Amino acid sequence: MMNKSGEPAIRASGLVVVRGGRTVLDGLEFSIPQGQITGLLGPSGCGKSTLIRSIVGTQARVTGTLDVLGRPAGDRALRPRIGYVAQAPSIYDDLTVRQNLAYFAAILGTPRDTVDRALADVDLTSHAAALAGNLSGGQRSRVSLAVALLGEPELLVLDEPTVGLDPVLRRDLWNLFHRLAAERGATLLISSHVMDEAERCHRLLLMRDGRILAGGTSQTEFGGDTPEALRTRTGSETVEGAFLHLVDQAKSLEEARR
Repeated sequence: MMNKSGEPAIRASGLVVVRGGRTVLDGLEFSIPQGQITGLLGPSGCGKSTLIRSIVGTQARVTGTLDVLGRPAGDRALRPRIGYVAQAPSIYDDLTVRQNLAYFAAILGTPRDTVDRALADVDLTSHAAALAGNLSGGQRSRVSLAVALLGEPELLVLDEPTVGLDPVLRRDLWNLFHRLAAERGATLLISSHVMDEAERCHRLLLMRDGRILAGGTSQTEFGGDTPEALRTRTGSETVEGAFLHLVDQAKSLEEARR
């Protein structure tokens, strides 16, 4: 179990990313608590992936303040403490599943027994000897997740990890995410454009056009609305309804300023 302090896992203030003359992230303010699952939700192209790359330290031209696990985002000391799963699986097709994990474990300097644990976590023990290139898309995604879990990261950042997966695999992965938070004290930030996945998160950040619509810095200790609080605040029956309500509200404010 990881130790929890009173500090958030991630805190952003005035976070801006400009790319090609376009403002992709526009002055974001938010904080994410430790030991919980925070869902980063919004339509494709709203800036979720850019924000995730900023958090893990791979995004260029980031201005403002962005602290991750008590250090500036991108600090070298954060590398073994963060697990990152991008949308495209980052594994070697000509290696077996086990060989992929053993290779990355050697790079991370983690004990060899972490390979077996990571395989069990993602339910791929029976496929350990299979070539990664022969796996299905869902299985390849699980190998990438297993790689991210090798070092028992304090923060696990997942960029749309369930896209294209069947309902049973999606359910199993979400069960794993909740075990990681509850049993290991890990903090998870999971992006998605599928609004029904919001109900599986402890807290939510809703994005649109590079801005936080809901769940940023709030009057509570940490930012991030719970799904229930978001539905109640907007008088909506679903998180999707709440999101659409907030979109309409934002449009009305923009029109009033013109």
